Formats: sequence, structure tokens, C-alpha cells
Amino acid sequence: MTLKELAAKLGVSTATVSNAFNRPDQLSPLLRERILNEAKQLGYRGPDAKARSLRTGRSRIIAVILAESLTYSLNDAVASELLSGIAEVLDAHGHTMLLLSGRKNASQVPGSSSIADGFIVYGLMPSLMLLDDLPLPNQRPLVAVDFSLEGYPAVHIDNEPAGYAIANHALKTSSRRPGIINLRLTKHPCNDRVAPDQELLPADRTITRSRLTGFHRALDEHGIDPASVPMWNIEENTHDVCAPVIASILDLPDDERPDLLLCMSDRIALTALTLAEQRGLRVPEDLRLTGFDGIAEGQYRSPRLTTMRQDSVEKGRVAARMILGLEPPRAQLLHTELVVGDSCP
Repeated sequence: MTLKELAAKLGVSTATVSNAFNRPDQLSPLLRERILNEAKQLGYRGPDAKARSLRTGRSRIIAVILAESLTYSLNDAVASELLSGIAEVLDAHGHTMLLLSGRKNASQVPGSSSIADGFIVYGLMPSLMLLDDLPLPNQRPLVAVDFSLEGYPAVHIDNEPAGYAIANHALKTSSRRPGIINLRLTKHPCNDRVAPDQELLPADRTITRSRLTGFHRALDEHGIDPASVPMWNIEENTHDVCAPVIASILDLPDDERPDLLLCMSDRIALTALTLAEQRGLRVPEDLRLTGFDGIAEGQYRSPRLTTMRQDSVEKGRVAARMILGLEPPRAQLLHTELVVGDSCP
């Protein structure tokens, strides 16, 4: 049975049947349910995707290219929330999401990416060569998230003001020995304390450089020389990679161990919180901690994290709406919210 034959059988237009399968937002739930139920009983499984693609030049596939591996991204709370926001919009408008990892080279990327109607690129790619080999310029729309790509719209959060706001809050309580734990901020891999001569990535290469700039602005306003504040770098935002670095910090002698740690992510802060408790350190009495991201885990446990909450789901929605042409493709800056918890009241 063809779409046209089904439409005639149901007494509706072919456009109405097509919308039932591809654009559910265009129909009432009752009408869509009736069409789908009748189609199922008659053995009609929906428009032929290949034929539609050839006819319209559109596949209704949006490729999401992730800077990390798929395993890491699906397990990372911030990335998974972003994907949830993208999926919500794509689902509502009859599109499919194709996930790709930027850790692969172009020859390893599935061939289905060549028929994607557009690309959402999340996080700075290990190599931009992958993007160079995709059918992008003047052919397919692209939206960058959490990094900027010249000539394309980008979605960011207010990283520098957010870094300043949380550091300023933390420093309102006097700190003798503040410390900073960065996330992927050094030019060369470093999962350790950052040496004074170690080169840091610029702000156009990593969003965490903007967060550090905000930290430093707050330190300066509170009369603390940022150059005197020790920094550590974490290479991957996971407990296993964070733990050795944070253990080395917490095992310093009492007169050297920081009494305040400004952490670039909630995962870093939560790892520090767990390891501090294992060592009998009281939070916030012996050690105050701040995170960044506002993931649910940090708000469910005790002591609750003080953090900057970003709406990663909305960030995904915005990117998806732009890629589908539901709103103009332009630079967007989303605002964060200071969440004051028990780890740094």
C-alpha cells in the first residue's frame, strides 16, 4: 500500500498521513493516533525513507559530532543532558539523531553522515580535519556548541562571568590557601600540578580558560595575586582520572593543603569530596569546595555542592532548533545560575 492509497482509504490528504509519521506536532494527538492505528492494521509502515530522501534531497537525519568517544559522552552527565535536549526537538519534528565521535578520523565516520541534513558539533574536536572532510560549506547547516567555528553559529554559556561569580562567592569567606583544579587547560597533556612555565590553552581553544579568567578576576578583587594560587590540571572529567591528582592535593601537609578548591567541574568537586571524607577531612570546616555544571548527583548527596548550574538540556534544544531552521542561526549565550550548597556556604 502506498501513502496515497492509505490517504484515500482514510479520507484524509497525503500531507496529513505524511505529517502523522514525520511531523507529529502538526496534528492533534487523536488524529495522529487514528492514522497510525489504521496504517498498522492495513500493513502500511510509513513513507519509504530512501525514496523520500531522493525525492526531497532531505534525509531528516541530524548528525551530532561529539568531541569525545561515544562511551564517554553517554556516561557524562553534561553531555547526556545536551543530547537529551537535542533529541527532544528532533523527535518533535520527525528527525533522527546520528551520533558520531570526533575521536575518529574521517575514513572511520559512518557513510550515513554524508546524507545528514545538518551537523551539531559539541566540544572542541581533537582535530578539525574531521570537519574539513564533511560536506559542510554552503551545503549543510552546522551549529557549534561550547566552542566557536568561524563562519558558523555557536551556542555558549557565560563561562567567564560564571567563573567570577562562584569564585567571588567562595572568597567572601576568608581563605588562607586557595587552589584551582582545571579541566584540560594545558597545551600539553598534564594530569598533575601545573608548573609556572607550563603553557595554557587560549580561550578560543577551551571554554575552561574563560572560567579560569573569571576565577582570577575574583582573586584579584579580593587582594590575592592569581599567580600565587597553585593550579592542578585534570585531563579527563572522570573519577578515575581525577582521583590520583586530587589525592596528591589532599595528602599535602596541613600547612600546604588548600583550604578552598575551585573546581572546573562538578565531577572534579565530587571526587574531591569523596576523597576528603575518606581522609577524615570535614567539608566545609577543613576544606571548602566549589564545582561547575550543576549536575543532579551534586545536589542529591550530602554535603550538597556549591556550583554554577548550566542548563545543558536547553543548550541542546537551542542548537537543535537552529539546525532545523526553527530559529535564526546566530551566536547564542545562555546564562548560568549560582547554586549555594553546603560544600561552600
